[in-house]
Amino acid sequence: MTARRILIIDGHPDPGKGRFCHALADAYASGARSAGHEVRRRDLCTLDFPELTKRDDWETAPAPEVIVGVQEDIAWAQHLVILYPLWLGSMPARLKALFEQTFRPGFAFGQRERTIGGGRLKGRTARVIVTMGMPALIFRGFYQAHSLKALKRNILAFVGIGPTHCNIVGNVEGIDEVQCRQWLDKVSALGGQAR
Repeated sequence: MTARRILIIDGHPDPGKGRFCHALADAYASGARSAGHEVRRRDLCTLDFPELTKRDDWETAPAPEVIVGVQEDIAWAQHLVILYPLWLGSMPARLKALFEQTFRPGFAFGQRERTIGGGRLKGRTARVIVTMGMPALIFRGFYQAHSLKALKRNILAFVGIGPTHCNIVGNVEGIDEVQCRQWLDKVSALGGQAR
């Protein structure tokens, strides 16, 4: 297998070491590095940037230095891995703010390239791993995994990233040691395959 360049975005805003998203990000990185892939990582909980409140700031103002660094990592990467906890049915607001800051005109798409698949980040693949307290089956069936679909279609596909594969980790608050180890092993194997 050819070595790939992988960017892991750990989208949990809480720096607490007990968060399962952090453990999954560690497992993916470990599996990828063990297989010879190059890995960079951005942890949302360590990034200090303002939220956008004006369209002009998004379209014309220079991106903050930390956001330029994230953009450079995305431009470098061939594969993105995004992990986040489901909060109130969607990604945490801070992660959405990171995407708003990062995927700006001029970087993610041109001023006139505002159609799905017309973005400048073509050629990159992605994996999204979502953790949640509810059972994964309820999120998929009853809630139709709407926040995950929105991320795939309205953000990633919009800027040209795809295909995007997904894993949903349900019942994380009641997960036992065996299930925890199974998920960590599975995610580590995905890292090894750069998938």
